[in-house]
Amino acid sequence: MSTSLGYLETVIELLKRIENEQYDNMVAAAKLMSEAIIEDKLIHVYGGGGHTTLPVGEMFFRAGGLSNINPIMETGLSVFNQALKYLQLERCENFGRAVVRYYDLKPGDILLIFHNIGINAATIDAALEAKACGAKIIAVSSHDWQEGIPQDYELRHSSGKNLFDLADVCIDDYNPVGDTVVRLPGFDTPIGPVSNLTDMYIAHRLEIETARLCLAQGVQPPMWKSANVPGGDEANRALIEKYKPRIKML
Repeated sequence: MSTSLGYLETVIELLKRIENEQYDNMVAAAKLMSEAIIEDKLIHVYGGGGHTTLPVGEMFFRAGGLSNINPIMETGLSVFNQALKYLQLERCENFGRAVVRYYDLKPGDILLIFHNIGINAATIDAALEAKACGAKIIAVSSHDWQEGIPQDYELRHSSGKNLFDLADVCIDDYNPVGDTVVRLPGFDTPIGPVSNLTDMYIAHRLEIETARLCLAQGVQPPMWKSANVPGGDEANRALIEKYKPRIKML
């Protein structure tokens, strides 16, 4: 918890730590993602509930982003549901399994899961379902949360599993327990959440590294251009024709 550094400095420090300490893990994840592109597969992306669904939207149909991103976007788990409702759903066992099962993952498919807490039912069930399908899991989460929450805490999945226990590649976003880094004098509630900034940074770094690895193998990565610049719609038309039959949200 930061008391001496300002919010900007703390965020920059976290991003630098991710870049320095998680680079190898991000490259390992990008290798799986680039292999999916070379094999003409989709990259499935899932958020385990609440604000951790936002990186899913950030990676989908985004200027400068990968075109083969298949968002496993469940409105019931997202911030676009009523808050108290999504809070219950992300703690409801088997709901995450049903969501992932709908997308028919195949052996060797890639599922990228965002959930900085990494212990709740919607996250663990999604990972368990993906493993049962033979998919490979890239997890973006926080070791501090997974190890810092008591094993008997009601938020945990009944299996007691952490997300990192189930993933093939683990990327630590270093999110502190409570997701906040600023304390104001005379105020007992910590403020200044950081998981949205760190996770979206990781999301885009994965796309950058994936594109780099594709190009290194002589493969043009499928990337969206901005639909809001002249020629953008025309440039994206072929990608839309290719992926619309396969990506449910297009």
